[in-house]
Amino acid sequence: MLRSSGSRMLQPQMPPAPGTKLYIYRNHTDAVNAVEWSPTSTRIASASDDKTVHVWDATTGSHVLMYKGHAGAVNAVAWSPDGTKMASASGDKTVHVWNAASGVHLLTYKGQSGAVNAVAWSSDNLHLVSGGQDGTAQVWNAATGAHLLTYKGHAGSVSGVAWSHDGKYIVSCGTDQTVQVWEAATGKLVHTYTGHTAAVHQVRWSPDGLLIASCSDDSSVRVWSVATGKLVHTYRGHTKAVESLDWSPNGKLIVSGGQDETVQVCEAVTGTFIYSYKDQAESERAPRCTSAALCTDAGSSQETGRLSGARGADAAAPAPPDVVVRGVRGVAWAPNGNYTASGGYNRTVTVSSSEGWGSN
Repeated sequence: MLRSSGSRMLQPQMPPAPGTKLYIYRNHTDAVNAVEWSPTSTRIASASDDKTVHVWDATTGSHVLMYKGHAGAVNAVAWSPDGTKMASASGDKTVHVWNAASGVHLLTYKGQSGAVNAVAWSSDNLHLVSGGQDGTAQVWNAATGAHLLTYKGHAGSVSGVAWSHDGKYIVSCGTDQTVQVWEAATGKLVHTYTGHTAAVHQVRWSPDGLLIASCSDDSSVRVWSVATGKLVHTYRGHTKAVESLDWSPNGKLIVSGGQDETVQVCEAVTGTFIYSYKDQAESERAPRCTSAALCTDAGSSQETGRLSGARGADAAAPAPPDVVVRGVRGVAWAPNGNYTASGGYNRTVTVSSSEGWGSN
């Protein structure tokens, strides 16, 4: 990129330093639970406790559409691999499939008996897997909603799911502190990864499919070998619960966000710290949680089903009314590797530079 300086010659403009905040999206009215980049464009989808999903352009911040079909908080959102459809998972116990360009509702899946915490597409755009408070992960047809399989391997709420790139396996995680890999076609367990000492929030396959990354309330990010089922390393840069992570497109780095109000980047294989920046620190006062069946700690909004630690039926007593909660709930790396997005408790989404790290 070039810039002009009076009558001087055009000089090359240095790219912004990694972690530089480039844009802040402020249109949500409650906490942002998830952010996802489109695989085919510069658009971002952000899911919120305000019961909506916003789709907007990351380069301009311009609003594209708002999906308002859910009756509860939206806990997760996922673009289809071809970028034409969206799936959104909600505390209203449903997953909605809708047109990514128009926001037109296409399908509602009602197979789960509790809040739905996570959703992911198969690489061929044909199937979806969803996980929720009822302790199951369910596989179903994305076009018809027909139920295909229910996986019951977890001993608590399922908080994260991800489909392998070859379509053969699904990885899931939950409040039982485990990460489990199982066959997508049969539900047969392949590996159970143990080592986290608290609820596991999210799981992601590496771009080459050889590694799995997970993040947890135990303040760690862990990387596991798919082939051996063994732990590769544990990253401990965060000081509080880590709620979200993503791989860089080149597979060399992992970005993570947590309740310590930071977004951090580390090397994927070694766990070496690369850089971090503060985010989601100017939070609003958390609403009082009044339902023991839905809330477990400060900042958990009613209807979310996506709580820190125990969730849903596993939850403990209501939170105190006057606790300010801060932190990052969702992070995602742009397909070109030059940007990250992060959203959280203060109702905003931040687009930051990662140029020079995620795409080389």
